[in-house]
Amino acid sequence: MKPYDAIVIGGGHNGLVCAAYLARAGRRVLVLERRERVGGAAFSEQVFPGFTFTVYSYVVSLLRPEIIRDLELPRHGLHVLPLESTLTPLANGDHLAQWSDHDQNRRALARHSPRDAEAYDEFGRTLHQMARAVKPLLGMVPPDPASLAPGDLAGLARLARHFRGMGRGVFHALHKLLTMSAADYLDEWFESEALKGTKSASGIIGTLLGPRSPGTAYVLLHHYMGELDGVFRAWGFAKGGNGSVSAAIAAAARALGAEIRTGTPVARVLVESGRATGVALESGEEIRAGRVVSSADPRRTFLELVGEAHLPGELVEAVRRFRFRGASAKVNLALDALPDFTCLPGPGAHLRGAISISPSVEYLERAYDQAKYGEFSRRPYMDIVIPSMIDPSMAPPGKHVASIFAQYAPYRLNGGWTDARREALGDAVIDTLAEYAPNLKSIILHRQVVTPADIERDVGLSEGSIFQGELSLQQLFSVRPAPGWSKYRTPVEGLYMCGAGTHPGGGVMGAPGRLAALTMLGARR
Repeated sequence: MKPYDAIVIGGGHNGLVCAAYLARAGRRVLVLERRERVGGAAFSEQVFPGFTFTVYSYVVSLLRPEIIRDLELPRHGLHVLPLESTLTPLANGDHLAQWSDHDQNRRALARHSPRDAEAYDEFGRTLHQMARAVKPLLGMVPPDPASLAPGDLAGLARLARHFRGMGRGVFHALHKLLTMSAADYLDEWFESEALKGTKSASGIIGTLLGPRSPGTAYVLLHHYMGELDGVFRAWGFAKGGNGSVSAAIAAAARALGAEIRTGTPVARVLVESGRATGVALESGEEIRAGRVVSSADPRRTFLELVGEAHLPGELVEAVRRFRFRGASAKVNLALDALPDFTCLPGPGAHLRGAISISPSVEYLERAYDQAKYGEFSRRPYMDIVIPSMIDPSMAPPGKHVASIFAQYAPYRLNGGWTDARREALGDAVIDTLAEYAPNLKSIILHRQVVTPADIERDVGLSEGSIFQGELSLQQLFSVRPAPGWSKYRTPVEGLYMCGAGTHPGGGVMGAPGRLAALTMLGARR
């Protein structure tokens, strides 16, 4: 049998994207996934009979349009349903609502601040400009600024032309956005505490940072760069849950000729004379290939699968310093009825969007204060979606599922994550949400609480970091995952990386997988 051209370690969405692009170019590719299903953190599961959950990741927006187009994902079953609103309940019984309809949104904001309603359009235009300015970088292999290699010099020249072409005003606005905290940046635009709190929340997702921590404004922009049908900041829910995203990519990869094996854990990368020659499975079987590409995070790839003996000391130290610091948890609920929010009683369009427990910047900062000292937040920030309102197939008739993303739940919790501490976190989430939806406790049929320790154990993400490493300024672009090794290649010849621990980072994006494949194919982007 013809040997494999490439082995991809890990069947998460980035590994599947990488395999699909390699197969599309005619390469013989094998994907090895240790779990019994593909998808990594993007998978759907019937946790309780009749109730389907996207257990970890749960919304879609960052998946790159070029990947959807190149792999013809809609033909393979991808169907994204838009989330058209964000509701922020307030303690006084009022609420802040944001809608996709411009006029409706303007009226909703004006209830709290006519000034903010006026400023919001300009804010949106500015963030749109910033997203357009940064978007080309998402499809670019980062050049090494310390290298004199012709390819790196050409890349730096292209980068300089790009920044020069965006104009002085846009450049300075982007510089501010990249260096400020989300809260300080939003203070320059708005006066409503609820609006600033809700917008700041986008800057802390997946980090152990507070809304006033420098660099969180970029994380806000990172989430703003999501697109659906060419519209920035448009978020959606994949019909069937995020597992359908992974299933569509896997179907595309198979249709292009890739082979995918599940339930096949890799023990180590085979390295001979400084070159990756294949992998050894936990079963003892060895599989040879011309190249190996890992979608695992930098710590697992370099320190566990490869081993320090095959790596330069400076890279080992850089990987040890790479910050993961998982701080995100999920609480998944099977419900007998819909939650009834005091601020907007009864069912309605507000339950078909996102619900954000982020009433102010101070609320988020206080939640962060507890995490700084190794405790989970007793009153956490939450982002809630009720998928069954958008896709009724997720729950039995008349029943519902709720997906609750919660912060902060630090991986390095004082005393560690025990079953009792996990349930205490779940209680804190439910108690806090019940302050806004008093009927919640009486309608819960089942609940699942997922901590960063669970994410690390179940999915293999170090410290439960949903982005395979924080999206902080010292871990972006040409230094992700380490200076000199940001271009998907590694010091081991024939070994590549394609996970979210590489540029441009995390989220259900697929860009690292695509760029790694293009690098392996010798494409210049």
